[in-house]
Amino acid sequence: LRVLQEREVERVGGRKLIQLDVRVLATTNRNLREEVAAGRFREDLYYRLNVFPLTLPPLRERMRDLLPLARFLLQRHAAAYRSGTPALSEAVEEQLLQHRWPGNVRELENVIQRALILSNGGNLTPGHLNFEAVTGSADQKLDSPGQNSLNDNLRSREEQIILDALRDGNGSRKNAAEKLGISQRTLRYKIARLRDAGVSIPG
Repeated sequence: LRVLQEREVERVGGRKLIQLDVRVLATTNRNLREEVAAGRFREDLYYRLNVFPLTLPPLRERMRDLLPLARFLLQRHAAAYRSGTPALSEAVEEQLLQHRWPGNVRELENVIQRALILSNGGNLTPGHLNFEAVTGSADQKLDSPGQNSLNDNLRSREEQIILDALRDGNGSRKNAAEKLGISQRTLRYKIARLRDAGVSIPG
């Protein structure tokens, strides 16, 4: 609170105040007014943060942005996978618009990435969207043999893309993460899973 209010800090064991020149951008997916009223968020902190609030509606409430965003993500990840950018057919667009997107923009990005992996460079079809693999519906039963084959295909394709990106970057995790359009932390997690599976990692 002191940092936000006075814009100064004091090192542990120090005696000199250090002035700060910072701007704080805080984000949340909760209604902080309701959280304050329920006693789950400090009121004094709320008023120090709530200087210029911006409310971004969830994806399901701004569906007119969905298709342009999907095309942007498709182009970005197609470039990372070094494949041509397939167009969104009317059938694919209809499926995207009918989905409720509980996972918001991150779920959309996952759907697009999975569709590119499954399409293997070809045209996208509604079957490539594979919403269940991303959202994991609560009433989903044990995987059927067909679903197991699909999951195996996804894992195999993802493994090959990661290994290719590492080889292209001479083993550099930073370069590979940039090429894949993911964070280095996510890449390290995926590499660790591959190592656990006995896969040899370049570099």
